[in-house]
Amino acid sequence: MQRIPMLRDEVGKGGGGRRNEAKNVLGDRLAVCSLSPMTGFFRDGCCDTSREDIGSHTVCAVMTAGFLEYSKSCGNDLSTPVPEFGFPGLKPGDRWCLCAPRWQEALQAGRAPRVVLRATHEGALSFCSLADLKRLAVDLD
Repeated sequence: MQRIPMLRDEVGKGGGGRRNEAKNVLGDRLAVCSLSPMTGFFRDGCCDTSREDIGSHTVCAVMTAGFLEYSKSCGNDLSTPVPEFGFPGLKPGDRWCLCAPRWQEALQAGRAPRVVLRATHEGALSFCSLADLKRLAVDLD
């Protein structure tokens, strides 16, 4: 099984109200989603969240061409680089912290990408059911 890096201990820096140990949807310590490309509301590789994260960037998703097309059609182009914001543009296979409501919307449209449960913050459960997330999980034993 692939070893997944865990959330760093120094989560308090710049956190604006983040808890000391974030939990994933399985109730365990939140794992890193992606360091390349760097993702997360805090751009620390994790799908951690706080009160300031009004979009709830909590679902660690594995990008697909279908989802990227869907997202672009909804007005959120994730595939085009935006260098002035340090955004490289995403491609199929990249992991990214998606807004939980957008993932749920994509699920209802039949375009939801697969998810990494160990790196999906428990806050996603406010918008998505654990059963749906598990059904599209890439990391269940």
